[in-house]
Amino acid sequence: MKEKENKTETGAVKRTEVKYCPHCGAELEIKHAEGRKRKVCKACKTIYYINPLPASTALVLNEKTQLLLGKRVVAPAKGQWCLPGGFVELDENMEQAALRELEEETGLIGKPLWFVGCTYQKSNTYGGVIVFGYRVEVLEGELQPGDDIGALKYYDLENLPPVAFNAHIYLIDKMKQQLAGGVTRSASRE
Repeated sequence: MKEKENKTETGAVKRTEVKYCPHCGAELEIKHAEGRKRKVCKACKTIYYINPLPASTALVLNEKTQLLLGKRVVAPAKGQWCLPGGFVELDENMEQAALRELEEETGLIGKPLWFVGCTYQKSNTYGGVIVFGYRVEVLEGELQPGDDIGALKYYDLENLPPVAFNAHIYLIDKMKQQLAGGVTRSASRE
């Protein structure tokens, strides 16, 4: 039973539960390093940092100012609604990741209008995720679910279904505040 607790919903070992050095394969031990307790390799002395992973999301509104949400078909939060988004790849910035994820999950191609915000989300699977949100305008494409999304739907901002991730709820609320304040596009992006 304990072995299962150290695995993600997909069966992989949780990042926070890694026991062996990814560099040399020796056992990791908890030691005081760089001002806090960290996992350190017994053999090569490499510190195993468990940093949060960066993710990026797209906040898309239609002409009725309804928000696009996707229903997840994979864990975590399988069967729940969320913003289109995902992890940032090594060769892209946050905006590029939001646009790539939007296209992969919805079939839509967009451009960023403004940076909505950034927040931290604890994750049982990844330890932690830093989530960046961008208000995105759709330029082209046909709306159809893809990647890890099974259904897509636009919802009135004041009548959203339960949203899976606290980070997404935060970004939606922040965008609503920005819209109420008259933000329509970022001056730094024009």
